[in-house]
Amino acid sequence: MKFINLTRQTEIGANSYYLEIGGHRLVLDCGMHPKNVGEDALPNLKPIADRQIEAILISHAHQDHIGTLPVLMRRQPGARVFMTEATAEIGSTLLHNSVNVMTRQREEIGATFYPFFSHREIDRASKLWHWSPLRQRLSISGERASEGKTNALTFEFFDAGHVLGSTGILLRTEGRTIFYTGDVNFDNQTIMEAAIFPEEKIDILIMECTRGDQAKPANWTRAGEERRLVEAIDKAFTRGGCVLIPVFALGKTQEVLAMFYRFRREQLLPEFPIYIGGLSSKMTDIYDRRAHLARRQLPRLQLMDEVAPFVLNGQTIFDAPARSGRIYALSSGMMTPKTLSNIFARRLVQNPQHSIFFVGYADPESPAGLLRDAPSDREVTLDPDEPAQRVRCNIEQFQFSAHATREALVGYAKRLSPAKIVLVHGDPRAVEWIRATLIVGLPKTEVIVPTPGVEIEL
Repeated sequence: MKFINLTRQTEIGANSYYLEIGGHRLVLDCGMHPKNVGEDALPNLKPIADRQIEAILISHAHQDHIGTLPVLMRRQPGARVFMTEATAEIGSTLLHNSVNVMTRQREEIGATFYPFFSHREIDRASKLWHWSPLRQRLSISGERASEGKTNALTFEFFDAGHVLGSTGILLRTEGRTIFYTGDVNFDNQTIMEAAIFPEEKIDILIMECTRGDQAKPANWTRAGEERRLVEAIDKAFTRGGCVLIPVFALGKTQEVLAMFYRFRREQLLPEFPIYIGGLSSKMTDIYDRRAHLARRQLPRLQLMDEVAPFVLNGQTIFDAPARSGRIYALSSGMMTPKTLSNIFARRLVQNPQHSIFFVGYADPESPAGLLRDAPSDREVTLDPDEPAQRVRCNIEQFQFSAHATREALVGYAKRLSPAKIVLVHGDPRAVEWIRATLIVGLPKTEVIVPTPGVEIEL
């Protein structure tokens, strides 16, 4: 059993992992790095260039997990691709949007290598994707697994509670079990319900570490955090300002809209205009269409009808002034230069009347991370093509992460008590905290932090 971390560094980047089990070869996820450009935005596929992959399993449709799937499919034309039906619908929409983004980047920064793939290639590729239901054991040939065939390699998707369609993946062969968490949340969100993961014996656990460097705040509750958000919005509007909330188009936008729906219904806040982005509206449409098909809270809620957000895009954002008493929930969540949230933030950052609220993960080196951590009155550069600005707006952070707390991750690992744990999907400090904690808590378990690009024997 062999494993290669195809992510280029120990980080949250272009997530992708190679597994070789009993002669079978497969890849888990194939993402695009949210900050890097060119070849550095791809997973490091060189270590598997001369290996024939049988299957590609996609955990969910965030850019850092599915963003370069067409590239891998082009290089491995014989590989079968499996994901949930929701992930397939979201993934196709996201990849088409990615082509548009890369085409603009080609023009703006002269990146002649963009786009990595075309709209036509996505259409061809998506027709080859196999939709796999939750909790159904399938062979990597795509057939329902037969009882008694212990040597066959099978997989089974489990609801990960992260975003619509997200899964953990259980692999079985020759009496051994491997479980890949993907991105997971063990707590209920406003829409998504907590993960339902296997509690059976697992030999090898491949586990995400996103929040490993963040302790769960003492006495934190989601209800308490929602009250704090309500109070902060009320204060922002009383000051005569508006609020920008940088969000991911998939997942965080829909959770934030659902919170605002509840705040209005419970009369915690008055009616106020809400703005979202174009890709966010497409993702919200998918959430609405699948409201009755997914395991979720508020199953009847149709966000686009009930919340009725206004939609901004790459053209209309330049004609949208910062108006008081409004909330702008715009992507990207990391405020990548040239995105709606970055463009709008540069209008607010020097004005003490306005507010920027962070509600989820942001890479410390991303514009969102730099702004979130910047002391008041310090200069920050949100876009390298624009001048630095002095931070005078009101900045607050709220804990509404779609990722499991580090305490919940360690607790799950301890309940499984596997022979080996492979730690992925985290910045070095996050991975190190979880590694050190597990070594103490599970002295009989081998805890591995895989060196990127290096094959290890499991």
